[in-house]
Amino acid sequence: MPHLELTYPRPDIAVLTLNRPEKLNALSYDLVQDLHATLDAIRDNNECRVVVLTGAGRGFCSGLDLTDPNPNKAGGGTEFPRAGMRWQERIADLTTKIHRLRQPVIAAVNGPAYGGGMGIALACDIRIASESARFCTQFIKLGLGGCDIGVSYTLPRIVGAGPAFDLILTARVVEADEALRIGMVSRVCPDATVVDEAMAIAETLCGYGKFGVESTKQVLWANLEASSLEAALHVENRSQILASTGGVMAEATEAFRHRQR
Repeated sequence: MPHLELTYPRPDIAVLTLNRPEKLNALSYDLVQDLHATLDAIRDNNECRVVVLTGAGRGFCSGLDLTDPNPNKAGGGTEFPRAGMRWQERIADLTTKIHRLRQPVIAAVNGPAYGGGMGIALACDIRIASESARFCTQFIKLGLGGCDIGVSYTLPRIVGAGPAFDLILTARVVEADEALRIGMVSRVCPDATVVDEAMAIAETLCGYGKFGVESTKQVLWANLEASSLEAALHVENRSQILASTGGVMAEATEAFRHRQR
């Protein structure tokens, strides 16, 4: 059985399912490699406009597979700690790869998202949670530092520095209702409907202009690092003018005029 499933319910929406349900979709070497290859393929698919990422079974992703935390093949034949660094970087690069996708990625968190699983969810552009979803940074409980897989970057930007310090240092479990309250997720829905809800969001995005959606994702992430309001406005202004050249704005304006008659 493949560790990762990619389906296209419609040509412009990809559903990517982590498929190790017996391990709560823990990140093994093969799963990480498959994720990299599949995200590369999605990046190059110009027909695909939105990605839904979820997990098979009762969990989203429980983090690193601790039955084989340092697989020999991940180090490319190097000795430790070089081998460990190769593997560490390979897992962590999943978060930057999700960021760099032109397509918005919606995490449909259908259960526990721990450690690297939480890191992957936080790297997505939109997160919605099932009622049984739970989040935990986990790392510090394993004798490691609390900062891993991009969490020390993404979490403070999503929920603010104060809550992020709390969650990373204590590694306490956050239930779905608290995740919604602090802004870690934007919606909570019944367990059986979380992927359907993510699909509905994806369909909404596909109803908007192609360049407009791509550029909006890029501008949002870029302006998290903007040094000032003026710098952010420069990025926004250029994106808006570029978007206006594709003809979608003229079509939308004309449709609006017809509705007003």
